[in-house]
Amino acid sequence: MKTILLIEDNLDIRENMAEIMELSNYKVLTAPDGKEGVELAIQHKPDLIVCDIMMPVLDGYGVIHMLQKNPDTQNIPFIFLTAKAERTEIRKGMELGADDYITKPFNGTELLGAVESRLRKADFIKKEIAAGIEGLDSLVATIGGKDVLKNFTNDRSTGQYRKKQLIYSEGNHPHRIYYVERGKVKAYKTNDDGKELVIGLYSPGDFFGYIAMLENTSYKENTETLEETELAIIPREDFEHLINNNRDVMQKFIKLLANNVTEREQQLLNLAYNSLRKKVADALMTIYNKYSAGNPEFEIDISRENLANIAGTAKESVIRTLSDFKDEKLIDIRHGDIVILNEKKLQNLAN
Repeated sequence: MKTILLIEDNLDIRENMAEIMELSNYKVLTAPDGKEGVELAIQHKPDLIVCDIMMPVLDGYGVIHMLQKNPDTQNIPFIFLTAKAERTEIRKGMELGADDYITKPFNGTELLGAVESRLRKADFIKKEIAAGIEGLDSLVATIGGKDVLKNFTNDRSTGQYRKKQLIYSEGNHPHRIYYVERGKVKAYKTNDDGKELVIGLYSPGDFFGYIAMLENTSYKENTETLEETELAIIPREDFEHLINNNRDVMQKFIKLLANNVTEREQQLLNLAYNSLRKKVADALMTIYNKYSAGNPEFEIDISRENLANIAGTAKESVIRTLSDFKDEKLIDIRHGDIVILNEKKLQNLAN
């Protein structure tokens, strides 16, 4: 049961609102002034606060100011309740951190609609969203926009790509994003000597090609298939409509799609400071974690050149290190494919 703190100095309004919310299965705490409201908020940490503006002792602006300064209460959703509907009053409340505004007079339906919407969006903000279509489905369903995802994913044209086929090149301008239906894709950069560094791996359920679109720049990497691959192609205008149609969708979608930034930073740190053995071990574990789906017998089918590009070292060094790992029974090599025998030891290999 969700707990709502209602701060309202008018006794009749306070009791009437509390009764409406309690009949809708909410636990309601009430306070007649801002000072007592702040004390209850700190003590009980409610799921939502509904607060009048014009009150004795401490007004609504003072309440939200004090709660925003407290780390334990600063993220509690906050709805202002006021008889004033002027734009300046609304703007002032929003700038202080309010999430919504209800203007008196209002009816029970309006009150419950605002409460339910704000609680649903609060749950959405807290929720961890998985990658891919299933994550987006959960994301959009949480905020009540199921049709957005349906229109986004249904009836997409798909492209069939051969192994080692280039999808897009560095310097090109983005007109679409891609969703992996089947197969594997790598993103890589090359230096002036033509040497590659793999900076991303994509599997079914992953989107790619979106960062340049979000930044409104050209692609900063190349992408190529590692095997026969099927991609759903999403036009730029559809993608922009999705992220611009709803602010909450946009924020969560960007967070979902940008979750590889930390991984790339860690990858660069590892390339700079890790030993050869550690680089190769990390590259193997990256591929295993990305594609094995928990199958301990998963065979890593990748060329030694691509493995070297992921590890950031020479092909000959990778081949020599793989031979050492095989002798140490960390891996096995079957018809050219790599099988990890000791996942824990390989994962925690000393630098």
